[in-house]
Amino acid sequence: MALSLLLFGPYSLLLTPYQLKGEAVARVAVNVDHVATLRQARRASEPDPVTAAALAELAGAQGIVVHLREDRRHIQDRDVEILRRTVKTKLNLEMAATEEMVKIALRLKPDVVTLVPEKRQELTTEGGLDVVFYEESLKEVIKALHEGEIAVSLFINADPNQIKSAHRLESDYVEIHTGTFAEAATFSRRQEEFERVLTAVKLARKLGLGVHAGHGVDYRNVLWLRKIAEIEEFSIGHSIIARAVLVGIERAVQEMIALVNG
Repeated sequence: MALSLLLFGPYSLLLTPYQLKGEAVARVAVNVDHVATLRQARRASEPDPVTAAALAELAGAQGIVVHLREDRRHIQDRDVEILRRTVKTKLNLEMAATEEMVKIALRLKPDVVTLVPEKRQELTTEGGLDVVFYEESLKEVIKALHEGEIAVSLFINADPNQIKSAHRLESDYVEIHTGTFAEAATFSRRQEEFERVLTAVKLARKLGLGVHAGHGVDYRNVLWLRKIAEIEEFSIGHSIIARAVLVGIERAVQEMIALVNG
């Protein structure tokens, strides 16, 4: 299917309410977790997320993201170890704020650690980390990672209180959870959630935090989010990998980069 047909079918939610001028082009970081999901479905050796990451970088991705979950449902320790040696751009390790994961991060030294909430029963990460509630315990985790010379990002909802807490914790970045925006079923609801994301991003930048965005970002709704100049990087996994199954990872990555650059 041509990209034009994919994007410009009967989707009223494609319409965007803002045309913000002078924005810098955001980076696209590709999450390869779901390549590992397919592999683990058969406990096989392929497809290999390490190979997928290399192809994504060759296609122009400016970062690779993996979530090493406590239950190891998709990405395995072996994957992260090889990726640390082979990723040429930037390796972002998503993980829960646990002692086990901190030890792994300090040993492997990813470029960035993104602290995320994690529940065994969830299909994928549901909502942002409640930084306000866990502020005291997160202090030690962030301190340990910083002492290990690892930048820290906090995956949080588009909530001013969460952003202020991330700032108090001296996080380097926040990644704004865009799932609620992405799942909006009506134009008015999407516009409302877009405004929430926009406000959160602007506050984060005002406080000096780097800003990433992710969860549910796809080839349609990125047309909204790319207009927010303060978003420095999009973390995109499922949408790119799903399209890659049909058209190949090189084309899937390049199409997303073209949209973000648009």
